[in-house]
Amino acid sequence: MSKSEHLLTQINEGIMHLTLNRPDRLNAFSPEMMSGLKQAIDKAKQDDAIRVVVLSGAGRAFSAGGDVKTMGQSNPVQAYNHIGKLNELILQMRDLDKPIISAVHGFAAGAGFNLALACDLILAAEGSKFVMSFSQVGLISDGGGSYFLPRLIGLHRAKELFFSAEPIPAEEARHLGLLNQIYPLDTFEENVKEYALKIASGPITTYGFIKKVANHSLTSNLDEILELERIIQSTLITTKDHQEGVQAFIDKRKPNFRQANEDLYS
Repeated sequence: MSKSEHLLTQINEGIMHLTLNRPDRLNAFSPEMMSGLKQAIDKAKQDDAIRVVVLSGAGRAFSAGGDVKTMGQSNPVQAYNHIGKLNELILQMRDLDKPIISAVHGFAAGAGFNLALACDLILAAEGSKFVMSFSQVGLISDGGGSYFLPRLIGLHRAKELFFSAEPIPAEEARHLGLLNQIYPLDTFEENVKEYALKIASGPITTYGFIKKVANHSLTSNLDEILELERIIQSTLITTKDHQEGVQAFIDKRKPNFRQANEDLYS
């Protein structure tokens, strides 16, 4: 495990575990944390042995987002530059051609909520809550929340959450379509690992293209997506993942996509 003051990084069984590590500040963002996350996502992009990224928080919460105790101390230029760093991270996460899973316990608030939304999948512990807390300090959502939330739950419901800043319990968040799975708190870490390993055993190259097409579908028309699907599919039929999947179907066995990729990169 590599350790910095504000981010813990561990790579095991093809999974990069990133843990926000400011538990005394409820994992509020810091420049060091943002820098560490950007470096880690870049490593995940470059390292073929890393198949999935899992993002979680230390202590009793996922993340409180921006550090309220330091708010009001920055001038407009400093705020602009700070949010620019966050924006770079969000775009880097979107462009990573591997799945990113956020594992939320306690609560995810403000930009912490939006950091979770920027991931490809969200797992939550029972009792966790999500809150768009920006309006309570006279701010709008940053970190992509104004983009992600309306697309996930609809414009009017999103506006209500932005205006009210009311906490959303995990069960309601799942009902709204924000979460993929909810697990008991006492087995949460084990359940997240099991889920991540299942994703990591899949065709990661294919997942990267699935992520790309799905993301493009939010801002593209049908003609553009149909053509993008055609181009990508014509490429994927040449991959060892596809060959392994077809052969496994013929052999009536479970495909070993990990081995296929090991052959590809050897």
